Amino acid sequence: MQRIRLRYTKRGRLRFTSHRDFQRAFERALRRAEVPMAYSAGFTPHPKVSYANAAPTGTGSEAEYLEIALTEPRDPHKLRVLLDESLPAGLDIVDAVEARTSGLADRLTASVWELRLDGVAPADAERAVEAFAKADSVEVQRMTKNGVRTFDARPAVASLETHGSPADRPTDQPCAILRLVVRHVTPAVRPDDVLSGLRAVADLAPPVPAAVTRLAQGLFDEETGTVTDPLAPDREAAEALTATPAAAATAPTPEGPA
Repeated sequence: MQRIRLRYTKRGRLRFTSHRDFQRAFERALRRAEVPMAYSAGFTPHPKVSYANAAPTGTGSEAEYLEIALTEPRDPHKLRVLLDESLPAGLDIVDAVEARTSGLADRLTASVWELRLDGVAPADAERAVEAFAKADSVEVQRMTKNGVRTFDARPAVASLETHGSPADRPTDQPCAILRLVVRHVTPAVRPDDVLSGLRAVADLAPPVPAAVTRLAQGLFDEETGTVTDPLAPDREAAEALTATPAAAATAPTPEGPA
């Protein structure tokens, strides 16, 4: 059984698709592309697809991940092209590797988010970010199925900073861009929780809902503060596998006894 890991996006209006909507669209794409899927056992078999840490409905993303299991081997690049052609524009398959390591979900420990705050002056956003960074704790509330839950959003935020100004907006319209790196903890801290925190510590309240996009997710490097590519270990394992036969073929043959 071959396992393929895919990175896909949610762009434009497709950011408003729910995770269940994407599941349905992806399973249709698998059938259109005639992918030899492995299925679960039982009375209602399902294609073996594992989704990892999907972005909330309404947020865009450049870094969503899933893994599929196949009954027959396929070239990851060709499979990516076939699936991408079978999905609507905005739900784009942008990367594919053969799974050669374990624990993809374990490597998704942090996300990089971009928050676009239309109607907010960059200077006001900068002051709010400074207040958030200086706070020892930032309590926010979220409505759950069990009622209102209060928790501290500050420890999960590895970094929060303003990030220039958008080039595609008129200069007379204020717009602040924030770049956020948040650790995946329990309870999960989402970008809207951080926005609630900015409102709590600095009374920052954008006049329109923020446009939120996940730029990356992967393993968080505490030393550099960066988020690494979770598919890199699979690529490195594949490169090592292909390099080994080549090295063996060029190695000198030991001479036998005279």
